[in-house]
Amino acid sequence: MAHITLSISNVDSITTDVLVVPLLKGAKDAPASPVGLSSLEESFTAVKASGAKGALTTIPAPAAYRAHAIVGVGLGAEALEDVTCEDIRYAFGSASRTLTGHTSIALAFPAASEAHIAAALEGAALGAYAYGEYKSDLKDDQKPVEEIVLAVADKKELKALEGAANRAEKIAEGVHIVRDLVNTPPNLLYPDSFAKRAKELTKKLPVTIEVLDEKALADGGYGGIVGVGQGSTRPPRLVKLSYAPKRAKRHVAFVGKGITFDSGGISLKPGAGMDEMTMDMGGAATVLAATVTAAALELNVNVTTFLALAENLPGGGAQRPGDVVTMRNGKTVEVLNTDAEGRMVMADALVDAAALEPDLLIDVATLTGAAIVALGNRTAGVMGTDDAREEVWEASKAVGEPMWPLPFPEELREGLNGRVADLSNIGERPGGALSAGIFLKEFVGETKWAHVDIAGPAFTQKAFGYSNVGGTGMSMRTLVEVIEREAAK
Repeated sequence: MAHITLSISNVDSITTDVLVVPLLKGAKDAPASPVGLSSLEESFTAVKASGAKGALTTIPAPAAYRAHAIVGVGLGAEALEDVTCEDIRYAFGSASRTLTGHTSIALAFPAASEAHIAAALEGAALGAYAYGEYKSDLKDDQKPVEEIVLAVADKKELKALEGAANRAEKIAEGVHIVRDLVNTPPNLLYPDSFAKRAKELTKKLPVTIEVLDEKALADGGYGGIVGVGQGSTRPPRLVKLSYAPKRAKRHVAFVGKGITFDSGGISLKPGAGMDEMTMDMGGAATVLAATVTAAALELNVNVTTFLALAENLPGGGAQRPGDVVTMRNGKTVEVLNTDAEGRMVMADALVDAAALEPDLLIDVATLTGAAIVALGNRTAGVMGTDDAREEVWEASKAVGEPMWPLPFPEELREGLNGRVADLSNIGERPGGALSAGIFLKEFVGETKWAHVDIAGPAFTQKAFGYSNVGGTGMSMRTLVEVIEREAAK
């Protein structure tokens, strides 16, 4: 994890491997220009630098500079006032992500607002990531940046930006927790080991943790979690985390889908691409990391988090299509498709979360391929009660994580009626992402609740901006933003 340092220095006096400077697009047929650094304008003009969003241009450092090289990164606009914070995160994240092999980078962003500088720090920290845990020959040029230095003008500016630097570092740490968990191979991350990782991540924080094993789950009536996990030799777990600062007046509850590997069970998935199902615990990783980040930032909100963990395999004891299970709240569900397992484990955990009567309940899950069909690979769907859906959507826009609100059409509910049970675990194929959300709605009562389907954006096969190939950590920052907004109420 890269460490962020603020340095009272002139840009040209910082000793660093690479100095990163932002570039504005020129008007038609005009060259890009560095923001606030006219001394470098001629050099970038000479190489016809691009100011397109995330475009990188490297030039040798002039003799007056102590950097080994200078990289210009495009902001995608002709004027700084037209640049969004997400444009800046994307740009500086693109730079740090591609500058593997360099120990340190320095950021030069004179004349920018505090919000823009905070975004630059966050983007650079997010991009400084590479997963090489199981590469025995990881080369130096594949290792991520370790230190990010920001040049500031004086003590006043340094003091003003200390909080932003700390927040950016903690946010990036949280996102990297998600990425590490998602990228961990499924033979090494399974329900019990995931629970142990949760304990390790919270042991130095004011967070309590409770783990229900397979016996406690069976005794407690968690039919959804038990049913999904019964085909694996590695039994399921339900992990409950509690962060409760003394003066907190608001309470947010999270539930995360934690299918540590999803074969589809008896309703077996096609072999092509099944390896990506190592990421089906992305929702649990997200809500765990959000809880860790809230505690690390000492946010004044009670946070209760449930990780619904199971491995969905077609072993001899696996549940069958046609089975009926009794859920935590007593409702019965016909399992028509064992590959619709996420909603089953989530439903049990949602019952417990709703029973706490939080001010806001949010679940996060890589729930449906239908959400990818509807929204593509980079946009999450957000559903639920109108007020909660709006709150999460507004938070997502503030942090630059693309989400889109989706409805719960009344006519889809009828398709979830079971033939021999209260509910079936799938409805009609059209509107599959919506039907999954409507299924979950049966388990939250009257709670203010939002359901976030991150099936598309939780994992990427193509690096972009501050996201490397693999787990992205998408939606973790939105959850932290929601907690911060709740703290301000």
